[in-house]
Amino acid sequence: MEPSSLRTCVVGVTFLVLSACGGGGGGGGGSTVQPQGWVQGVFQPSSKFANQCQNPRTGTDPGTGKPYLDVQGTTLDENNFLRSWTNELYLWYSEVQDNDPANYSTTASYFDTLKTMAKTSTGADKDRFHFTYPTSQWEQLQQSGVELGYGVTWELVAAAPPRTIKAAFVWAGGQALADSMARGDEVLTIDGVDAVNANDQASVDKLNAGLFPQNAGEKHVFGMRTLSGVNYSVTLTSASVTENPVPLVNWVSNGSGGTVGYMLFTTHIATAETALINAVTQLQNQHITDLVLDMRYNGGGYLYIASELAYMIAGPGPTTGKTFDLQQWNNKHPSTNPVTGCPITPTPFIDASQALSSSSCSTSSSGGTPLPYLALPRVYVLTGSGTCSASEAVINGLNGVGVQVTQVGSTTCGKPYGFYPQDDCGTTYFSIEFQGVNAQGFGNYPDGFSPSNSPQLTSAVLPGCAVADDYSMPLGDPHELRFAVALGLQAGGSCPQPTGVVVPRLSAQDHAALRPPPWRMNRILRGAGRL
Repeated sequence: MEPSSLRTCVVGVTFLVLSACGGGGGGGGGSTVQPQGWVQGVFQPSSKFANQCQNPRTGTDPGTGKPYLDVQGTTLDENNFLRSWTNELYLWYSEVQDNDPANYSTTASYFDTLKTMAKTSTGADKDRFHFTYPTSQWEQLQQSGVELGYGVTWELVAAAPPRTIKAAFVWAGGQALADSMARGDEVLTIDGVDAVNANDQASVDKLNAGLFPQNAGEKHVFGMRTLSGVNYSVTLTSASVTENPVPLVNWVSNGSGGTVGYMLFTTHIATAETALINAVTQLQNQHITDLVLDMRYNGGGYLYIASELAYMIAGPGPTTGKTFDLQQWNNKHPSTNPVTGCPITPTPFIDASQALSSSSCSTSSSGGTPLPYLALPRVYVLTGSGTCSASEAVINGLNGVGVQVTQVGSTTCGKPYGFYPQDDCGTTYFSIEFQGVNAQGFGNYPDGFSPSNSPQLTSAVLPGCAVADDYSMPLGDPHELRFAVALGLQAGGSCPQPTGVVVPRLSAQDHAALRPPPWRMNRILRGAGRL
């Protein structure tokens, strides 16, 4: 059973699910509601309801530097905005049941209904990436890499009881490292609750509160066990932790006169641009002949970062003038991006640094600093079920221009979709708006990419080996199993027998199952004043 990765953070969703989401009682009448009330299948423009808030914000929006546009409204106004916005932009809008927004007393309960309920061929939810986040926290996270937690990436080796939760990566600057927590340590209890077997709602709530603290200064007691079997207890206090998106870069000799580089890349946030440039420059100076790119815990983020990374791996030879990713919106928007108003044109392989605030229709790299590049004809990518969205776009984009991608690890999450974050009344909404395809028009991997010898093959198979995560060794150590197998393949070796790498496909009906934070599993575009 292959894990899902989670970082400690504050998120606007519940990760342990015991009860189904649904609507509450009736909402109040909004000032902008059409005179005849709700009529199924009849929609007014979302702009008619935008920024009309039950609790309007005042002052200046730190994300834009401009005054908030909020005016007094009602929850029904906010629900009507979500209804119309979904009908306009949601990729599968025709599969959304049109429920009366007045029947939902909160935006959260109504937003939960505004998605397709269809399944993929493997039985997974077609839309597993529908979520919200407090706007102020989202802006802080994506622009600066600051998140609330302990400085540890949790890995779900088994998501449902009997669970296995491990510390997969411990971040510099976080309390977890200061308190000697190490990769591979297992969570046994949280605040006295059995993290392995607990199945009742009260216990699940306590586990959520400990793993995903919602306020700075929260204290939670973790009962842990090391890989050597030693039990210990640690009290962790939640705090803002600044994440380094490229925390590890090194290189090893391949034994035949060449050098293989290794890069651990954990998230496509804005600060990743500088970190990736520095990492590639280091590897460039070492004259590496091959690269092992470790994205096993990278759930995605900004698509332009993915494009830059792909360019820095491949260089201009195979990428000049080629498509990295092309958006395909719903059938209401065949040629114009409805968010930016720009023509729908391919995202190229970006070869120069970008300005985060850019909202121009141009996709050229003019004006930025040229990016360094490795000009490699192949790359070995280490993957897990937490490898998602923008990370999968790196794989798909390189494949589309003939760069050989060899996958070592397990099946990725399966998210060829993306969106523009949409703020309304202090909540940022994430709803799938487009599918991305590469230069060959391929983007059909809703169940993820899988290595060619995987026991769980998907419709998107890559050459490579199915290899379980190895918690006994530090990441970046050439003896760590996934890294070692990649080095073996580079030297002409073959795959070991695949073990422990079947990905469980959880649905909303899987009670008491931990789930990765959906905000970490996305490809995000910029434009029209949005992140």
